[in-house]
Amino acid sequence: MSTSEHPPERSLAEAAADRVEERRGPASALSIALTELGVVDRAVYEAIARTPTPTLDDPLRRLSNAANGSRLWLAIAALLALFGGKRGRRAALEGVIAVGVTSAGVNLVAKSVATRPRPERSDPATFAARHIAMPTSSSFPSGHAASAFAFAHAVGRHVPVLAIPIGLLAGCVAYSRVHLGVHYPVDVAVGSIAGSGIASMVGSAGDAIADRRLTDG
Repeated sequence: MSTSEHPPERSLAEAAADRVEERRGPASALSIALTELGVVDRAVYEAIARTPTPTLDDPLRRLSNAANGSRLWLAIAALLALFGGKRGRRAALEGVIAVGVTSAGVNLVAKSVATRPRPERSDPATFAARHIAMPTSSSFPSGHAASAFAFAHAVGRHVPVLAIPIGLLAGCVAYSRVHLGVHYPVDVAVGSIAGSGIASMVGSAGDAIADRRLTDG
């Protein structure tokens, strides 16, 4: 089943463009920009979906599955807590809290508000190594990407030497969701930004609590 035979649903950007157009007219710069963003979003997705990458397919599928339920991040947090000393324990704790808050915010709130159908995948036989079960939740935003970048932000704050490798791992998890056909690029981009932002707020709250304890002590 190809995307040309069954055109995908309009993207959120295109739907937003329609609403802006109703209020401001078709010549609105915002309406035009949102429409173009929706077209680019779909074009990038389709380009990735049609490009043969046999060397990447299986590793990205395994990586994406490892991040299901944040298992990958919980495993790394456990290692940090065991072998990372005081900094590692604080990074692990903040990382787990950031993932929990982000997951709740994205999966329970954002996905229920901004519903978007999952991408229309091409024939699974085309790239069999990319096949994973299609989630039933809204495509927007990506929970995997949000949790990945929330954890990466938290760890990078406390263990700077891990900021780049954990950030790259988070980026690979986010990209894998597009590569495997379960998200559009905008889904993972917004999820990544949301995860980083929520982790930043969690970190600020943690710093404030720590400072208060020092002051009271």
